[in-house]
Parts: sequence; C-alpha cells; structure tokens
Amino acid sequence: MAQQKPRLAKPTLDKDLEKLSSVEDAARHTARGLAGPGVALLFIILAAIFASTYVTGTSGSVIVIAAAALAGYMAMNIGANDVTNNIGAAVGARAMTMGFGLALAAVFEVAGAVLAGGNVATTIASGITNGALISSPNVLIWAMMAALLAAAVLINIATWASAPISTTHSIVGAVMGAGIAAAGFGAINWGLVAGITASWVVSPVLGAVIAAAFLLLVKETIIYREDKITSAKTWVPVLIGIMTGVFAGYLTLVGGNQLRAPSPYLASLVAVVTGLIAWRVLIPVIARQAEGLENRNQSLRKLFRIPLILSAALMSFAHGANDVSNAIGPLAAIVGAVQDVATGSVHRMPGVPLWELVIGGLGISLGLLLYGPKLVRLVGAEITKLNPMRAYCVSLSTGLTVLVASWIGMPVSSTHIAVGAVFGVGLFREWYTRNSKRRYEYMRVRSGRDIHPEAEEREHNDDEMKRRYLVRRSHILSILAAWIITLPAAAGLAAIIATVMFALFL
Repeated sequence: MAQQKPRLAKPTLDKDLEKLSSVEDAARHTARGLAGPGVALLFIILAAIFASTYVTGTSGSVIVIAAAALAGYMAMNIGANDVTNNIGAAVGARAMTMGFGLALAAVFEVAGAVLAGGNVATTIASGITNGALISSPNVLIWAMMAALLAAAVLINIATWASAPISTTHSIVGAVMGAGIAAAGFGAINWGLVAGITASWVVSPVLGAVIAAAFLLLVKETIIYREDKITSAKTWVPVLIGIMTGVFAGYLTLVGGNQLRAPSPYLASLVAVVTGLIAWRVLIPVIARQAEGLENRNQSLRKLFRIPLILSAALMSFAHGANDVSNAIGPLAAIVGAVQDVATGSVHRMPGVPLWELVIGGLGISLGLLLYGPKLVRLVGAEITKLNPMRAYCVSLSTGLTVLVASWIGMPVSSTHIAVGAVFGVGLFREWYTRNSKRRYEYMRVRSGRDIHPEAEEREHNDDEMKRRYLVRRSHILSILAAWIITLPAAAGLAAIIATVMFALFL
C-alpha cells in the first residue's frame, strides 16, 4: 500500500482567522462598553460649555463652569440609578416598548425639572445649611463643590455595583457633611434636617396608603364585578380623569409659578375642568378598546394600557421635579455664593436660574438613556408579577406623593416611595383576600361552592402568598438599611473631600 504523502503546510490559517474574528468581536464589545462613558464625558463637557455662555466674563466664572460640569455628572448618575422605576411597570406590563418608554421618561424628566424643579432645589441649596456657612461665600463654594463630588461618586459606585440607593439621601448627607467640615455642627439647620428625615419615613407610608386606596377602588369597581369589561369602560376613564386633573392642577400651581404666581383656587379649577375633559374624551376611546374583549382579568390588561402610560409620564415628571434638586441645589448655592464674592455682599440664595434646571433635566434623561434599559427590564420583570392594575396603582401613588413633596419643597426619595407603594399594595392584598365580602361572594359564585376566601387562598396559592409576604417585608428592611447607610456614608465622604478642598483653596 502506497504511503500517504506527508502534508508539509501547517493548517493554521483557519485557526488564525478564528482568532482574528474573536479579537474583532472583543474589540467591538469593548467599543460598545466605552460608548456610554464617552457620551457621558461629552455631556459633561457640553454642560460646562453651556454654563459658560451664561457666566463668561463675570467674576468666578471658572468655578461656576466647573460646578456645572459636576452637576451634569451628578444628574447622569441620578438618571442611571433610579429613574428606571418610572417606566418599569409599563414596560414590564407590555403597555409600551422599551424605546418608547425611554423617550417618554426622558421628555417628562426634562419637563418636570424645568417647570417645577425650583422649589426643592432651593431647599437643597440654602435650607440645610444656615447663616454660619452662608456668611462666608468662599467657604460655601468649596463646601458645595465637595458635596456635589462626594454624592456623585457615591452614587456612581453604587450604580456600578448594581446597588440602588437614594440619591436624595446622598446629596442631603453630603451637604451636611461638607457643612460640618466647614463650620462645625452649628452650620446645619437641624430643624429642617429633622423635617426632611421625617419625610423619608412619612412619604413611603403615604405612598403605601394612596396605592392601597386606588387598588381598593379598582378591585371594588372592576375586578370583582360580574361584568368586568362593562365596569372597566365606566371606571377606567374616571381613573384617567383623576390622574390628569391632579397633574394639571399641580402643573398650574407649581409650574405656572415660573411665569406668574397662580392662586390655589385657579389651580383647583384647572384640575377639575381638565379632569372632566379627560374623563369625557376617554369614554369612547376605552369603549372602542373594550370591543370584543372576553370577560376576564386578562382582558383588563389592554384597557389599562393608557393609564399605565400616563402614570409613567406622571412619575417621570414628578421625579424630574423632585430629584433634579439633588444635582442643581448645590450648583445654585455655588452660583449665588460666587455672586456674593463678586459684589462683596452676603445674602440668601436667589431663585434657581433656568439654565441650571436644563442641565439637571438633560443629565437625568441622558443617564436613563445610557444605562436604563437593563435596569428597566429588571424592574419590569418584578412589577409584572403584580399585574398591570396593581402596577398602575404603584406608579400613580408614587407620582402623586412626589408631586406633593415637590409642591412644598421637601426632598423625598422617589425610590423609597415606590417601594412603600409596592409594600402597601402587598399588605392590602393580604388583608383584602381575607376580609373582603365582595371578593368572597365573587369567588363563591364562580366556584359554585361555599368556601371561606382565606381557606381558598391557602388551598391554591399558599406558596405564592408566603413568597409575596416575605418580599414585601424585605423591602421595608431595605428602606431602613438605605437610610442608615447612605446618609452617613455620603456625609463622611463629603467631609473628607471638603477638608482637602479647604486646605488647597482657602
């Protein structure tokens, strides 16, 4: 048998090409990973340039420009860390696509920041520290620079570690820490800080109560009715009218203040009229959507699509109005202090300029667009276990609570309010399952047998009820842990950075 001729060429070409292809894939993956930070850096530069158009040629413009860049960095971290809660429910319930949800949140975040963000920003800028610090503008400048940098770095680290924290707790703690480093404990307005701290406890409870109240309304008027679709055609427009009216009244009272201070009576009139118009317009729209739907809970998902989208928009507006202060409050204080240094006078903080709110709103939206999709999927996957009706109650409750807090100028944690609303929905469901006569009658007729609702729930969903029970309690623990850890961590980091800045620049 003839011997096989030896192969002299080495078959490495295919292997080399495979390696080259792997390198190219890795390069593309790396490039995608660097795209986000690259865009973020570009925004920080543009924020500084944008601020320079307003302050160039004035005394202290370099400091203001640097502070604007820090504020833009802080705003992006806020958007990356907790804005995803605003649209997670609607995206998870398939009421909107991911792209539409991100665009909706971005637009309403900017609108909330620009139209209604001034009140809370003023509280952050000049309310937490008192005259002991304000009387020294140079000290105030570097204290607020330290607070901005400390809070932004802390939130950035937490976001990188996938650890959701309260951005409001971060900036309030950072301002406190920098103020203490600057002028001791007497520099802090402890009365206002106590009020803010109390709001962090009260606001989640209020969110829970409002969410439970709306869920009670939905259950009593729609879910446990013999003809669900007919009831939904009646009550879904009412729910949308309530939400639209409250939003319009708030926008008139707070947003209209940018142009002319409206009276509460005018705002109330606008709320009632707008709510009635929305209710009347939506009646035929919901009726058309209900055509051909089966009389079951699954069909209600389609009818709650519009309410979920509107609640996501409301929540984004509320978040922009409240949380823009976390980035813009210190910047506003720095701008005011720079003006004091230039004029040689000492006075309280003026109103927050529009250009500062624009930087904050755009930064929050960009942070959401760059880093939001992954977190939106996680939040949506959790909330869809609640179903669209309950998700709507959570979103609406969170939005209304944050709007009220923005109205009175009180910084609150929107993340904690949302968790409080989820907890309220869970607790209410536990109570309602065991005590609702309407549900008992509905289940008795449906099953054709006389069984107590608590026993039936145990029979069918004992494991699910236990899981739901444990999840809700763990959220309460996370709220307490976030409050305990975030505030002192931000304060300590800000105090260290402020001490270094004072040594270098004063």
